[in-house]
Formats: sequence, C-alpha cells, structure tokens
Amino acid sequence: MNAPLIGQPIKRKEDARFLTGSGSFTDDVSVIGQAYAVFVRSPHAHATLRSISTANAKAASGVVGVFTGDDLAADKVGGLPCGWLITDVDGQPMKEPPHPVLAQGKVRYVGDPVAVVIAETLLQARDAAERVEVDYEPLPAVVNAGDARKPGAARVHDIAPDNTCYVWALGAKDAVQQAFASAKHVTVLEFANNRLIPNAIEPRAALAQYSRAEESYTLHVANQNPHVERLLMTAFVLGLPEHKVRVIAPDVGGGFGSKIFLYGEETAITWASKKINRPIKWTADRAESFLSDAHGRDHVTKAELAMDKNGKFLAMRVHTTANLGAYLSTFASCVPTILYATLLAGQYTTPAIYCEVTGVFTNTAPVDAYRGAGRPEATYVVERLVETAAREMGISPAEIRKRNFITQFPYQTPVALCYDIGNYEATLTEAIKIADVAGFPARKAEAERRGKLRGLGYSTYIEACGLAPSNIAGSLGARAGLFEAGEVRFHPTGSVSVFTGSHSHGQGHETTFAQVVADKFGIPFENVSIVHGDTGRIPFGMGTYGSRSIAVGGSAIMKAIDKIVDKGKKIAAHLMEANPGDVQFNNGEFTVPGTDKKKTIAEVAFAAYVPHNYPLDKLEPGLNETAFYDPTNFTYPAGSHICEVEIDPDTGATKVVNFTAVDDFGNIINPMIVEGQVHGGLAQGIGQALLEGCVYEDRKSTRLNSSH
Repeated sequence: MNAPLIGQPIKRKEDARFLTGSGSFTDDVSVIGQAYAVFVRSPHAHATLRSISTANAKAASGVVGVFTGDDLAADKVGGLPCGWLITDVDGQPMKEPPHPVLAQGKVRYVGDPVAVVIAETLLQARDAAERVEVDYEPLPAVVNAGDARKPGAARVHDIAPDNTCYVWALGAKDAVQQAFASAKHVTVLEFANNRLIPNAIEPRAALAQYSRAEESYTLHVANQNPHVERLLMTAFVLGLPEHKVRVIAPDVGGGFGSKIFLYGEETAITWASKKINRPIKWTADRAESFLSDAHGRDHVTKAELAMDKNGKFLAMRVHTTANLGAYLSTFASCVPTILYATLLAGQYTTPAIYCEVTGVFTNTAPVDAYRGAGRPEATYVVERLVETAAREMGISPAEIRKRNFITQFPYQTPVALCYDIGNYEATLTEAIKIADVAGFPARKAEAERRGKLRGLGYSTYIEACGLAPSNIAGSLGARAGLFEAGEVRFHPTGSVSVFTGSHSHGQGHETTFAQVVADKFGIPFENVSIVHGDTGRIPFGMGTYGSRSIAVGGSAIMKAIDKIVDKGKKIAAHLMEANPGDVQFNNGEFTVPGTDKKKTIAEVAFAAYVPHNYPLDKLEPGLNETAFYDPTNFTYPAGSHICEVEIDPDTGATKVVNFTAVDDFGNIINPMIVEGQVHGGLAQGIGQALLEGCVYEDRKSTRLNSSH
C-alpha cells in the first residue's frame, strides 16, 4: 500500500531547476531574428505632449522601428481595459477614462510610456531612445489621495473633473449611526496605508512574435494568468481573433498580483511585431519596474469603532480614500471596494458596519492588486481599531478580542460574506501560549534596564480566498468568470499529465498538485507532471491570484480525477466481468469486495488505450478528462499573530525579537510549502510596516521644453 502523500513535507519538484539555473523565464527565451524594445517614458507627472520627433531615432544605427501613440491610434488600437465595473452610490457607473497603450495627447505620471524604439540590439535601442525628442508642456500635478478632490487640484482626466472615479459604499448606514449614538465608548483613528512597489525578483518581460504564414502571434510573457492576458489583449485592445494568439507564461519569478494585469508594454510589442515582421523582446530594468509596474495599497482612512461599557462591539464606520493612480489598471477598481469592505467584519460579531470608499485619480503609477489585494488593508483597519480600543478602555488586547469573537457558524456578516466555519479563540489561545505572553512583563522590565523599549502587538485576521464564485463576482461588477479548469491525462504507461488553468509563480504547484493527484490515484509522486501557463496547451483558465490555486484550481483537477475513476470503474468491471456498481477504487486498485478480483489503475489505463478487451459499445477509448469548477463560496482561512519588538529610543532602530503566527488553513497538503508561504507573507508585512514605502514628491512643475 502506498503511503499517504497529503500532509507530507515533500521537497519541491521545481527547486532542482531553479537552484541550478535551469529555469526558463521569459528573458531566457530567444528566437531567431529577435529585435529589442526600449520604451521612452515621461519624466513629468503631468504634461501636454506638444510633439514627438522620432526622425533622429529612426536614423540611428540598428533601429528597425519607432512607434508612438499616434501610430497605434492610426491602427485603431484600443485602450487597456479595466476588468471590474464599480457602481457609484448614486447608481452611476464609475468614471472610466481611456488608458492608451502609448500616451496620446498627455502624459499623466512619471514613467508613462510615450514611444517604443526597436533595434537589432538592446544597446542600440537604448541609444536610439535617447534621440527621441519629446516636447512637453508641464502641467500642475496631484499625487496624494487626500489632495485629489480639493478645490483647485490638478485635473487628471476631463471625464472626472474632481478626480473622482467613484464613491462606493457597503453596509447599513442608518443602523451604524444609531449604534454610534448609543455607544458608551467610540475609538477614532485616522491613518494611511502606505503605497508599495511590488518589485518581484524577475522584472516584467515579454517576447512577441508574429507569423505571416499563419497570421498568428505568440507571446511569451511574465504573467500570472495567460488566458486572461490573451482575452483582454485580443478582444479589447488589438481586435484580433483569440485563437490567433498564443500566450505562454513560462517560469515566473514572483508576482504577488503585479503580473496579473494587461500592461501596455507587451501589448505594444505584440502589435509592433507584425509591423516590422520581427520578433521583439522587452525586459524591464529595475528602475523601470519601479516606475511602471502597478503599485499597491495607498489608502487614507478614517475609522471608528463603537462599543458598549463592556467593550462589546456595536458598530464600525470606515471612510477610505483610495489612490487609483493615473489610470484604471485591470482590477484596480475592485481592490479597495469589493475585496476590502467585505472583510471589515474580521473575526468579530460587530452587528452593523458601514464603509464608504472614494476612488480617486492622481498623477502617479496605476495602483492595483498586491499581496492580498484589499484583504490586508481591511485587516489593518480592523486590528488597529481593536488594539487601540483595548488600550483606551483598559481591557487587555486578548480579552477584548475574545469578548467579540464569532463563535456560531455559519455566520452572516453585515458586509455580504457568510463565514462557513472557524475557531478563532483556539488560534489566539495557542498564539498566546507560544509567544509566552505571560512572561512579557519580565522581558519588558529587562529591556528597560538596558535602556530599550519593548512592546507586544496582536493581530487576528480572516481572509476570503479562492476568489470566486462567478455569479457573485458578476453581480458585483466583475467582467469575467472566476471558475478554474483542469485536465487530467492518464497515459498508457501509467504516468499522468495534469493541465491546469492555475499558474505558478513561486507557490509550488508542480509539487502540491502532483501530491494531490498521486495520492488520489495511488501512483508514485514522480509519475505526475503538472503543465500550466500556455494557452496553446491548457484549457481556458483564470490563473492565479486571490489565494485560489488549490481551492479552485485544485478542485477542478479533483473533479477531472473523479471522472477518470468513474470511467475506470466501468473499464475494470468489464475486465473483471463484474457489475460496475460493485467496483470500488482505493489506493491505485479497482476491486470487487468479497472477491480476489482486482486491477491496478495502470492496467485499466493500458486497456483504455489498447482496447483489445474493452466495452467499445459503451465507452470511448482513452483515459483523459477535463473539468471546470466554480465554487459556491469563498474559503475563510484565519489566524492569530503576535509580534514582540524592541526599540532603541535614541536611534529608533526597531528589532523584531519574536513573531508568533498560528494559522488555521484547513487540510494542509504540504506543510513545508505552507510554512514557506507564511514566512514570505510575514516578511512582506514586516517590510511594509518598517522598511517600505513609495513616496512621490509633491512639487509644482515649471514650464519648460524637455526631451527624453
């Protein structure tokens, strides 16, 4: 009998090639005759494009093409689309200004692309890009969310005179007002959730190739969801038949949301590859990524929590201004709304919640999903309120949480979501034990003797993962389905190939998915290979984001496995001269209970492909099944974290001396990979809290003529 694979810390299959430099990332892919692209970018936050002269650049050595926004407009290339429609509180759709692939008429943030130069070598393209002469007329700019709606603020788009994209709300406003009126204590906080730059290990990259013979395109791109990339690019921007574009996302070196979106760079070179009839490669350098990748967070919030005399939560009121940047990125509109306000209940039985979000345009890089996409922002609001309320009311941070935890399930929150199950007090109790909270006063006193400050902070969270279901997402404004696809191919020799619409960019899919499949089939782990990231090979899938890979993508694979097992029972029944209803499958074998009859799944697979003894009158040959899965609810992982820090009051230097994380993730497939994911999440959270932040200078432009 094969040992169970679920729950085992199996080393990642992927690591062998990654650690030996054998991975194949987009920049590793080269084709014969490829040219290189460099983008000319605006040095101004806001300016009119009076003229762009490309003559000198075109005359430069090795140049094979120079294109501007006017060239794309002449070909009727559309703007980059936003994938989620948000409806304003007045019932009107959000303001959705055009987002040109290359700037047309104006530039609206530092890094806005105005031209693309294509040459035989990268150095030639860089040199020629310096020769593109852009005559800018600088305009006043606004960069801070809190300033965007002030009288006299620079107008980013004519369609939004006050820079407002939408004012959106969720919750019962009147009920919240009544609860606040009767509250014995109200905690009020105003704070910012700082802007972040994703900065993945692998910069964004693309290689586009046009085939005149087939009138088709192949795009290699560092992207988290190749099918969505293809759909948006073909249907909404380039107007191409979808089947004429193949998108391949090979190994991807990190994304955390920043590689979900359709960007202008890969769109421009795909279009240009036909213009020059040459393959074109573009790879961002690090400075370029800082300017052009979609940023994350950037909220300004006022939050209030109403309580009774015992610290029981009565209501919460949240007003957030979310900086959307200069344009609406692919999922920008839903991150500070649908993915944010719906998590403001946290783990607590707050009866009434009202959240109002104002999305504003500014002269900054577009802001979109990044590591949690709205959920961390919600947790930050809730836990800052709870921690502050505990101190104000003289209740311990642990006790005030326990008094307000949800204990009865299912639980319908006042902000749309329905939690299916949870045990929040258990995770907090365990975290308190591991963190030795009881011993903290002694450690604090010892730190004081050394002249240091020591503090202890709590955070309990809940996430809505497995982004779906499609019908709910659609009712909330999603312009795409959120199902997932899986195909399982059992080969004649007993090995298995799995084709998944999910995409790995560091999560370990090739290992965890293989564990699930091998465990279910009762076959060796080494006999399962996972294929992803290629629209030419996999069924239409929605990619990886929103912690949906195993919950949605894995479930689709399980449905396909069930189909194979069901068919296998019929084949095995024929081979064993038994009734299909009497056949059972377990640990790789089809058996008939009460008899010694059995067939391995490898034997059944061989019979399916070599059907000499096969029920051809009832079954088609082969053992290959496809399934799609669209869940009926999110999954709701939750946990309790406790952080202990020590601060040097003279220098402000902060040291995290202890961090305890107790998380309830349900059925763990590979604990080693899960621990790695938790470590990575903690590192990014601590990074934002102590080290990271993207700040735009807020200074007035002076009118001048400048060239790139």
